[in-house]
Amino acid sequence: MREWIDYRESVHWTHEKGRVYGLRMPPAHTGAPVIPGASTASFPQPELRSPEPRSPGRPGYRRMSLALFAAGLATFALLYSTQALLPAISAGFGVTAGQASWTVSAATGALALFVLPLSALSERFGRTRMMTCSMVLAVGVGLLVPFAPSLEWLVVLRAVQGAAIAGIPASAMAYLAEEVRPKALVGAIGLFVAGNSIGGMSGRVVTGWAAQAWGWRAGLAAVGVMALVCAVAFLVLLPRARFFRPASLNPRAVGRTVAGHLRDPLLLRLYGIGALFMTVFGAVYTVIGYRLVDEFSLGQGVVGSIFLVYLVGTASSAAAGQLVARAGRRGALYLAVTTTALGLLLSLGDSLAAILVGLVLITAGFFAGHAVASAAVSRTAKSGRAQASALYQSAYYLGSSAGGTLGALAYHASGWAATVGIALLAVVGVASITLYGSHAARAERRLLAPAATAR
Repeated sequence: MREWIDYRESVHWTHEKGRVYGLRMPPAHTGAPVIPGASTASFPQPELRSPEPRSPGRPGYRRMSLALFAAGLATFALLYSTQALLPAISAGFGVTAGQASWTVSAATGALALFVLPLSALSERFGRTRMMTCSMVLAVGVGLLVPFAPSLEWLVVLRAVQGAAIAGIPASAMAYLAEEVRPKALVGAIGLFVAGNSIGGMSGRVVTGWAAQAWGWRAGLAAVGVMALVCAVAFLVLLPRARFFRPASLNPRAVGRTVAGHLRDPLLLRLYGIGALFMTVFGAVYTVIGYRLVDEFSLGQGVVGSIFLVYLVGTASSAAAGQLVARAGRRGALYLAVTTTALGLLLSLGDSLAAILVGLVLITAGFFAGHAVASAAVSRTAKSGRAQASALYQSAYYLGSSAGGTLGALAYHASGWAATVGIALLAVVGVASITLYGSHAARAERRLLAPAATAR
């Protein structure tokens, strides 16, 4: 059987057993090049439309939101899987609070170091591919962590796990910034952050009760299995990227992009806000388990259940978009700062009720501030969004690592009041940066006003 195509007439001829058949077909169906001047008027041409960014109610938005919610849940559950278990780990290995806190700080510190290079790889190989590889590796290491034979090995495995997780946050932020309509971006990132809060909560609750029943290793194993389920959901649900355009993997170009972000005053302020907010959070939640065990003699399961207050963070981060719409970005940050500071002061009380209310306010303020600042980074960066988000994540998790270590050392030296003192200094830093940003914005408007009037 022979086949040939008359390109000019777009006729597909087939010769079989001495007979010749002709079927007129559109050029697009022949697979042949269209010759200039050839008539195609008789064939309807498909209307080519660019895909629209995703937004609530549009196809794929719900799947995308659920997939990244699962990714956020797995990320925080794995990243902070040892935090609620620190008293048990201290007892199991016979180490101090400061030494045990390295099982948290090593993971967050490695994440901070690797998030920028992995975000650069995502610019070349794609957001979804980077998130997928990171998720698989992080979950794989998470299934090995319960078998660590010593504190040193546990810290090493946690550092590897943190480095693997580093490919998820910045890539997820850049993916959302590219795929979601700008007006819906804060809400979409808020849902991702909400997944973080639920992951942090459920991971700590699961580890706490599993540790109380079967030991801290069983608690870590339970989190590994939970993260595995989330990873499967993520892989099944995540829609393909429609607006990603690969960039060349040029270290000099990446360096220029990073340098440009670091010269942007607004981005620098947002990075500082993220780092300081996370310093508060890392200090409080690294140490709170020790205080509840030392002062109230609570069991490991009850200590883990304290982290149910993360549900407040889920609500506050998901509502961040509405908060910004009503009060503006700086107004939302001022509210987050005030809420966090009030929570820290309440936590100084001697009653368990005062401590719980304080934790609720700290959690609500932190997650609202984080959602607002991270969304502002994605909207501010006009190019190199993955690097911009990576720098934010790097500052954010360096703050977590510093807060966890400093908070534990302060508690070991002078008790809970010293930990709260460090956290309040960080809150004052956030307020100062936000206030400076407000003054800078007003000064810029005053400079632009005469030019606008002259026009």
